[in-house]
Amino acid sequence: MTTLPYASLVTLLVLALLFATAANVGRARGLYGIKAPATSGHELFERAFRVQMNTLEAAVVMLPALWLFAAYVADRWAGVIGLLWLAARVWYAAAYVKNPPSREAAFGISMLAFAVLWLGAAWSVARALL
Repeated sequence: MTTLPYASLVTLLVLALLFATAANVGRARGLYGIKAPATSGHELFERAFRVQMNTLEAAVVMLPALWLFAAYVADRWAGVIGLLWLAARVWYAAAYVKNPPSREAAFGISMLAFAVLWLGAAWSVARALL
């Protein structure tokens, strides 16, 4: 059996981040009196909600790229790049909630990490097919 411990660890940490952003939205709902299913009302609630949705959207494309990179390129490098993505997304979340325009650098780093994972996986899968 092949194990991919680094990709597995990053996946668990990404799941923890997704849970934390969802919990933060729930906390913001209570704090600012935003009743479900509303997704607007108070600016700070809206920031928390956008962080959750943006993080979910980014994770949906990053996780498959992470696993393909781990399987076809190298698990250890997938873990390193995945941790970079994760750190950038945590930075992104904190920056967005505090001052939305300040999130740009964190967004750029997370997109760069995703691009490396995706391109590495795509190249390696294409080579395996040829």
